[in-house]
Amino acid sequence: MSNQSILELGQKYVMNTYGRLPFALVEGKGTKVWDADGKEYIDFVAGLAVNALGHCHPVVTEAIREQAGKLVHCSNLYWIEPQVQLAQLLVENSCLDKVFFANSGAEANEAAIKLARKFAKLHYGEQKYEIITMRQSFHGRTLATLTATAQEKFHKGFAPLPEGFKYVPFNDYDSLAALVNEHTCAIMMEPIQGEGGVYAAQGDYLHKVKKLCQEKGILLIFDEVQCGMGRTGKLFAYEHFGVEPDIMTLAKALGGGVAIGAMLAKDKVAAAFQPGDHASTFGGNPLAMAAGLAATKIIADGKFLAKVQETGAYFKNKLELLAQKFSFIQEVRGEGLILGVELTIPGGDIVNSCLEKGLLINCTNQTVLRFLPPLIVEKTEVEQTVEILSQSLNEVQEG
Repeated sequence: MSNQSILELGQKYVMNTYGRLPFALVEGKGTKVWDADGKEYIDFVAGLAVNALGHCHPVVTEAIREQAGKLVHCSNLYWIEPQVQLAQLLVENSCLDKVFFANSGAEANEAAIKLARKFAKLHYGEQKYEIITMRQSFHGRTLATLTATAQEKFHKGFAPLPEGFKYVPFNDYDSLAALVNEHTCAIMMEPIQGEGGVYAAQGDYLHKVKKLCQEKGILLIFDEVQCGMGRTGKLFAYEHFGVEPDIMTLAKALGGGVAIGAMLAKDKVAAAFQPGDHASTFGGNPLAMAAGLAATKIIADGKFLAKVQETGAYFKNKLELLAQKFSFIQEVRGEGLILGVELTIPGGDIVNSCLEKGLLINCTNQTVLRFLPPLIVEKTEVEQTVEILSQSLNEVQEG
């Protein structure tokens, strides 16, 4: 099938919930993808940080193939070997003690919200249920996680929304402290906001938030759905700040391309969940767990993470050089291989120009070019990307 025939069928039969570009990706290998007409692209979107090991990584592919020949699905009524092994790997490499597996980041965050409220009610009483989240955050599309997402554009049309969420500006400790009261059970945030425009938390801010949580009996939830699993050059983004969460959520990169989510918690917090409190039919299934186990073993390796840091620093430096050349680049920010370029102009035309030249990038918040390449990306591919981006920026500058 061609791009056009797939597009026409899709418009006829698929619900119109995405603003899609007019082509279909049908094949991928490493950092490259091909559309249905055979055009090749360098992929610096990576499925929005899902394809952390690139497309069809041989180790992950073999793990899926082997597991598919043994057992694809069974209920969580039974113990599942790769699920237990992946939980052990995540716990042994993090500050958390127990894992619940889901199918997506939204499901993982939904689980975190439920666990925080259950823990607070058990230990402090029924009045403690409110969760404070950060402006420009993004936590998912279910009704609860949509409400936790402190961006009004995502709320429109879906009222009434669940009660018990309040919002404060990110990195504004005084506003946060002023909003905390006897009803607050948790503070939830992304250490680095992805969808909101690649904004990182300030280290001193996070330390003060952690202290506030400890003083007031409030749980600290880190949403590392996008910024976790090696994306910043460390396995988890919280490691950059030296601040441990009570609950952490993961998804995107965890399955090496396969749908997966995870909610991790400290022992004392996890104990609030008892059998029947939460569940997922597909969560933690053997196929996704085998993929996650294979991907995590690679990503958690120190040499792999060091290379992500090195390549990320190289890429960021190249983008900063572009900022010196183009006056409409306001700021380059981010860590590792989650990088954002803030523009003073809309970024849509730049994304489309890069697309025509064989480079896939993304624009969030209208004016922030977001770069989420596979973590296996090489410096030569960064150079190719920067060259194409420079050409597109030139076109915009010249009008």
